[in-house]
Amino acid sequence: MLKLLALTAFAKEISMWRRHMLTVLVLGALSMRLLVQAVAAQTDTGATDTTLFDDLTAANRILYDQGVVDGFGHVSVRHPKDPTHFFMARSMAPALVTPADILAFDLQGEPIDAKGRAVYLERFIHSAIYKVRPDVQAIVHSHAPAVIPFGVTTVMLKPLYHMSSFLGPGVPVFDIHQSAGDTDMLIRNQQLGDALAAALGDKTVVLMRGHGAVAVGDSLVEGVFRAVYTEVNARLQAEALKLGSVTYLTPEEAILSMRTNKGIQARAWELWKRRVVAATP
Repeated sequence: MLKLLALTAFAKEISMWRRHMLTVLVLGALSMRLLVQAVAAQTDTGATDTTLFDDLTAANRILYDQGVVDGFGHVSVRHPKDPTHFFMARSMAPALVTPADILAFDLQGEPIDAKGRAVYLERFIHSAIYKVRPDVQAIVHSHAPAVIPFGVTTVMLKPLYHMSSFLGPGVPVFDIHQSAGDTDMLIRNQQLGDALAAALGDKTVVLMRGHGAVAVGDSLVEGVFRAVYTEVNARLQAEALKLGSVTYLTPEEAILSMRTNKGIQARAWELWKRRVVAATP
């Protein structure tokens, strides 16, 4: 009888030990799975950021190389996984930007963590447009000299060849004086950014009187493409007007050309990027 009781007690202990070990193994496996998922997610995010930061760095240098920006101007790209944030360099000349200079911003134009570094005064151009245009994934602000005359005269910037067909829907002009009276012409707060975004509306480009221009796109490639060919069109249009009456693209021609360009604009990006990467010491 005593032996039977002892065997029964021992069997219970074995059963309890097995259940305990099974629980430990299950919890251990679950923890390991969660750890692997977390590491994979971190690795994926890091890889995404690295690629995106490299492209944003290239975009800055391309815009300088193509004569769209000089020591001033900036380009941003929306966060691919969080539409309430975007990436842009700290305040510096575009041609000197490196991946280490890129910061994250929220839709109020505030840096997430600037680490004491200066940020662009006109970051509100970007935050305001991203806030009201969910289709926009990239924004370029420039002071290209060829574009300035079209923002201070009655001559409208219009597409005169297929590469600038995205100008077909119209190019509005934002006059900061109408929104804020006499200023230093800079979009230095969210209210002025909102006014500029309203002027842009659903268009691809908006001119800024006595200041410059803003081009938007549904990708970084498209944003840069449009900024470059806005400047090219401005130069060509100014030259054509010297010769006489200009024939511009019809609305339908512009639509058809935009569709074609969207499928091939990466060709220009690849060329421009290779050029600036090769020139990087």
